Amino acid sequence: MDLPILFIKTILLRPYVFVFLAISLVSSSRLLGWKRTGVFFGITWCTAFVCEFSSTRIHVPFGAYFYTGSTVGQELYISNIPFMDSLSFTFLLYASYCLALLLLFPRKPSGESRGFALPSWAVVFLTALLFMLSDIVIDPVALRGERWFLGKIYGYPEHGLYFGVPIANFIGWFVVGLVSMTGFRVVEQRLDSRARSPIRGGDLLLGCGLYYVVLAFNLSIAFWIGEPVLGIVGILLHLPLMVLVLFRLRGWFSMPWPSMSNQGN
Repeated sequence: MDLPILFIKTILLRPYVFVFLAISLVSSSRLLGWKRTGVFFGITWCTAFVCEFSSTRIHVPFGAYFYTGSTVGQELYISNIPFMDSLSFTFLLYASYCLALLLLFPRKPSGESRGFALPSWAVVFLTALLFMLSDIVIDPVALRGERWFLGKIYGYPEHGLYFGVPIANFIGWFVVGLVSMTGFRVVEQRLDSRARSPIRGGDLLLGCGLYYVVLAFNLSIAFWIGEPVLGIVGILLHLPLMVLVLFRLRGWFSMPWPSMSNQGN
């Protein structure tokens, strides 16, 4: 089947994925600029695809799992990997990145403030952790895809400890987040700092909002398919973070943005 037709069919089959992607691109283009957006999303997609390709063959870094191929001909695949799946990593990592920035930067931007700073190592590690935390809800819901409109697209050879998902899968997500963010940081060091976009609080908050929109989407699916325990556990695991975010937002709006010249050191 022609590639353009498969791509269109992918969009029609997974419109929610492309809505999330569009939101992330709007936010990122304004927060990072288009060049850095291309670098961030490109590195993340390549890292995710290589890790998925590797894991479905040698079980590193996600552990052993497989794609069923049940939607071949209905959506775009690259080798044995659904394009939609590796693409999802990009906007999820970006949303995690925005949330990490909100939590670690002590003050909000005021109007057209300083250019976007090089992410510190603390931001890199926290982003990877938040990225993994999002999958604690996403993966168990996706594993039950035959009970909602995702479909049964993948599975594990053995039943995992966490609602059927092996712990190795979550480690893999942390690895993808850490490698992608490290790669972005390395490239960012070599880009012209004068071309950095000004920081706008609304753009950062849009990325943070995306994190919780995706979380709410998956929690809603969990309850809808009759998995209340999964939904409640997901809420409880994210509740401390949500409380922390609310406390940060409470003081975030009343302060001027500090100098960020040393954030990358």
